Amino acid sequence: MSRRRPDAAALDAASRTAARISSGDTVARPDLAAAVRVTLAELAHRNPGRLVEVRVPPFAAVQIGAPGASSVHTRGTPPNVVETDPATWLALASGRLGWDDARAAHQVSASGTHASLHGMLPVF
Repeated sequence: MSRRRPDAAALDAASRTAARISSGDTVARPDLAAAVRVTLAELAHRNPGRLVEVRVPPFAAVQIGAPGASSVHTRGTPPNVVETDPATWLALASGRLGWDDARAAHQVSASGTHASLHGMLPVF
């Protein structure tokens, strides 16, 4: 299944939202939601598959493939789940926070053999 890539303007807006959050600014909930959704869509576009579910509640979740893993999960929740909050996700997606640092600081929950976004980030 091919997923459509988010347009450049939406990714630009998400990048600006991530920068505002990083600098401590308050961001309107609709802007935060849009930034999370578009960056997850970009992650899914770049990593097609259904092996890992990436959740950023309350806004969105996507299923992606894992590099070097050919297994595909087809029913229910995948055995590999990554979950984080919106601000942490946007920091990861923008490269302001590294995967290993987020895991070490317990800002990300990751369960399952392939539940890693190492090498897939940043998305813009």
